[in-house]
Amino acid sequence: MTVRYHARGSQELPTYTCHRDGIENGRSACTLIPGHTLDERVGQLLIDTLTPLAVEAALQVSAELQQRAAEADALRAAHVERARYHADLARRRYLAVDPANRLVAGTLEAGWNTALRALNDAQAAYDKASEQHAGTLTPAQKNKIARLVTDLPGIWTDPATPMRERKRIARLLLTDVTATRTSDTITAHVRLAGGQHRTLTLPVPEPAWKIRQTKASTIAEIDKLLDHHTCAEIAGILRRRGLPNGEGRPFTRVMVQRVIRTYQLRSRRQRLLDAGLIPLDEMAALLGVSTSTVKIWYHAGIVGGQRYNDKGEVLYHPLGPNPPARHQGRRHDTQRPA
Repeated sequence: MTVRYHARGSQELPTYTCHRDGIENGRSACTLIPGHTLDERVGQLLIDTLTPLAVEAALQVSAELQQRAAEADALRAAHVERARYHADLARRRYLAVDPANRLVAGTLEAGWNTALRALNDAQAAYDKASEQHAGTLTPAQKNKIARLVTDLPGIWTDPATPMRERKRIARLLLTDVTATRTSDTITAHVRLAGGQHRTLTLPVPEPAWKIRQTKASTIAEIDKLLDHHTCAEIAGILRRRGLPNGEGRPFTRVMVQRVIRTYQLRSRRQRLLDAGLIPLDEMAALLGVSTSTVKIWYHAGIVGGQRYNDKGEVLYHPLGPNPPARHQGRRHDTQRPA
């Protein structure tokens, strides 16, 4: 299993992937495990496990193991000394034999060679065991370990700590982590360096698109505001109310339009049309005037209407019993009673 990183905002988040079957058989990745929540849980496990009491107990166990190792070392050293004694005894017997007695000399020489091989084997076993059990902790090293336990939570959670340093700490404290995934859970079997086993079960993180979704309450508020406001006005109202989009950013006109399209909300224009308001071309035909004249009359307050977008485009209220009419050479907004 390998790790890949992807950026989310200012963070680099890991994803653990297995491509072996895909590489060998030309298939897609057999396993993709989002790693950011898993890493957080494993890090918290290390912090919780590596307490001062746990370290003190571990040091006591280490001291006991060192004592037992010293006893075993003494036994291995005694075995080497016995082998050396037998090899020296065989050498002296061989040197004391009469060279003329070839049969006895040959037998003693073979015995000497056997004793030498036994000595070499015992010495090699002793040296190998000594290398494996080397590294007795000094009091200064034990004090450093105790201080590290106190400092570890701050080091691990510090945002300035590079990911590579956390990996180094994890390599020292962990033997391995086996992670598996189902459709809704991630299970990690953790083996600590001291021999302890832990099993972590956590839900699969939501995908990025779902995390970025606008809240349902905000969508409902936009739907309600569309009855009376344009997209730019709605964005301003949401900003004043402190309602951000799914990414936590303040709403803009374009963001509101995107929400309307994505969630298939009825547009403000459609709402006004359903309420019986009339488009510009139809209003001009009803009044028998040009569209420019309708716009002039709207701004003069002669005909009523409502803006349905931020370009100033208007849908008009139905005409009453006394609709305005054209007056040759005079403007309605300059008319005065006689």
